[in-house]
Amino acid sequence: MANEVQLDLNGTKKRCDTVLYRRDLTAQMIIEYKAPEVEITQAVFDQIGRYNLVLRVDYLVVSNGRRHFCCRMDYAQNRYLFLKEIPSYDSLT
Repeated sequence: MANEVQLDLNGTKKRCDTVLYRRDLTAQMIIEYKAPEVEITQAVFDQIGRYNLVLRVDYLVVSNGRRHFCCRMDYAQNRYLFLKEIPSYDSLT
């Protein structure tokens, strides 16, 4: 895992809060944290989605410490598949 991972997105520097890597060091999950009083909205998913334009990970997670959302990317259908829970590292594919 790495925190505050810098990305170059269309000439603009952005930072992912956390990136989880596979054992071969390719990015597998982006995690975005918000303050507890910040509602998890479509804008939050849009933000993490922009980061994923660069990294193309399998999983996206957003959390404000109270509510957590995890989704697996379905690139064939260009959509998110929401999961009931955040998978354990060993169960990630």
